[in-house]
Amino acid sequence: MKTPRAYYAPLAIGAPAPYRELPVRMERMIHFVPPHMEKMRAKVPDLIRQVDVVLGNLEDAIPADAKVAARQGFIEMARDNDFGQTGLWTRVNCLNSPWFLDDLLEIVPAVGHKLDVVMLPKVEGPWDIHYLDQLLAQLEARAGLTRPILIHAILETAEGVKNVEAIATASPRMHGMSLGPADLAASRGMKTTRVGGGHPDYAVLADATADGAPRAAYQQDLWHYTVGKMVDACLSAGLKPFYGPFGDFSDPAACEAQFRNAFLMGCLGAWSLHPTQIDIAKRVFSPDPAEVAFARKILDAMPDGSGAVMIDGKMQDDATWKQAKVIVDLARLVAARDPILAEVYGL
Repeated sequence: MKTPRAYYAPLAIGAPAPYRELPVRMERMIHFVPPHMEKMRAKVPDLIRQVDVVLGNLEDAIPADAKVAARQGFIEMARDNDFGQTGLWTRVNCLNSPWFLDDLLEIVPAVGHKLDVVMLPKVEGPWDIHYLDQLLAQLEARAGLTRPILIHAILETAEGVKNVEAIATASPRMHGMSLGPADLAASRGMKTTRVGGGHPDYAVLADATADGAPRAAYQQDLWHYTVGKMVDACLSAGLKPFYGPFGDFSDPAACEAQFRNAFLMGCLGAWSLHPTQIDIAKRVFSPDPAEVAFARKILDAMPDGSGAVMIDGKMQDDATWKQAKVIVDLARLVAARDPILAEVYGL
């Protein structure tokens, strides 16, 4: 285990010092782009104005014979655009793939100065983070980068979920984590082919009645336990938890419900795989204006967060002050990015 002093030391001579605190960024949706497709790269300038994060995907959903083209397409996409306040991420191939090393060796020297986050799939434990941490430091030093590239881990194996706390504290480069429900379902032997969301057979059945009336069944959330465990690991380490993909583009209502569950449990954003999911993520991961107004009432009534007050017939104390501050702080981030919501929030 590293000492605190060693934990924050650069891992290569000439590499930038790690962040002590994560940069403050609005990241309601991580929008995936397949960069091997020229027509999709052509849409990036418009996407930059619409989304909080543009991610060039190099892993799943990219055919094996298009991996090199995807990597080169991402470099071109990064070079050709000014991302401004919009984050630029890439999801590289997994560590045991034949493409991972070249992903890093080519991307960091070429566009590392623009790259905010590397998303690492199928993270099993802190050892995976340690390897990428050291490699990034070496590449940053060689490229002369002045700010560190962060790491975002995807939880999509049973081993990774088991080791989630150790992954969260493996490196000061850690940005956050996302749930990867499809691969995780396969790793666990779950009997579902859905990418996120619930399943009609995962339900609680109401008790039988004496008259033999039909028994109500209530569908449950397959991912509740894992999201809760991920949120606890991330927030205790000062990281950002995210819901991952929702694969059924034909069911926006179910997508919104899944995103909202994750938001209420503490997630800060989700993946958007289709343009229709961008507005869903904006709507869900931006706090409700009525909640912001009420939260501001609490903060105004308790400026220092101490004591207790009655507001609209409800008692508020230091615990609800903390809850209110979370909502208002998030609203301020959203307002800085979205002029329409800034006006609605009164910020």
